[in-house]
Amino acid sequence: MQIYPTMSPLELGGKQGSAVALGYFDGIHIGHRSVIGGAVDWAAAHGAAPAVFTFKLPAGSKIKGRRLFSAEDKHRLVAGLGVEHYLVPAFEDIQAMTPDQFVRGLVADCQARAFFCGENFTFGAKAAGNPALLQELCAPLGVEVHILPMAQYEGKPVSSTRIRAALEGGDIPAANGMLGAPYAIRFPVRHGQGLGHTLGVPTINQIYPDGYQLPRYGIYITRTWIGGKAYPSATGLGSRPTVNDDPAKVTCETFIPGFSGDLYGADPVVEFHTYLSPSKKFDTLDELCACIQNAARRAQEYFQ
Repeated sequence: MQIYPTMSPLELGGKQGSAVALGYFDGIHIGHRSVIGGAVDWAAAHGAAPAVFTFKLPAGSKIKGRRLFSAEDKHRLVAGLGVEHYLVPAFEDIQAMTPDQFVRGLVADCQARAFFCGENFTFGAKAAGNPALLQELCAPLGVEVHILPMAQYEGKPVSSTRIRAALEGGDIPAANGMLGAPYAIRFPVRHGQGLGHTLGVPTINQIYPDGYQLPRYGIYITRTWIGGKAYPSATGLGSRPTVNDDPAKVTCETFIPGFSGDLYGADPVVEFHTYLSPSKKFDTLDELCACIQNAARRAQEYFQ
């Protein structure tokens, strides 16, 4: 997948124009997948190139809420859906465009033959454009506009806001159902205190960067992917109340039974599947060790 960090012409390589999915796509959830999949399928049927148009918010921006994925993981997910061209200009570069300027510029850059968007899509300065206006502006340009209904989960529209709320509440099945895939993190493994090795339950230590959505503190059944192989695992997310003297420090530690090897500096993928219990302070390290072993046993049973 070719990534374009600015508004620029697509290098279509002989393809007959493009079909472009439009949106912010922060969660790549089932609604986003429907919009992107529509563009991919249309492109395949019409000899066009499948493309996505989105944008990059300034660092620290809270316009769209806390991040669910890194930019790199969004790229992997979108590429995995069959997209060949990914336009992601800075928000500052497009925020002053009128709806007409936005549409005409995008049609020219993409040689667009079809646009796909959700029914809640907005565009142009101050979000003045909506799907109806997109159809109106595209009609004289000969560009098709396909408006897809919002995806539903348990009778309500899917949104990244709902996914964040599900993670905050520890409702991993709901988050995964709306995402269309397991919620997962891919952060570098950091050096910790080495306590897990001492207890016989070595863990990998990953730190959520600032601005990312945190799941509920507690213990989870997870699955960790290392070198293309999946391992049942148990993950503790929180302030490590038994051994940590800094309650503000949040860690994500995963015990992977059956795995031995040095993962420092690597970025294994840890998928979250089920919330087991809240974090608690144990009276002894033996009790802590027993809790970790029990969670690991339940993870192995879960994936059998």
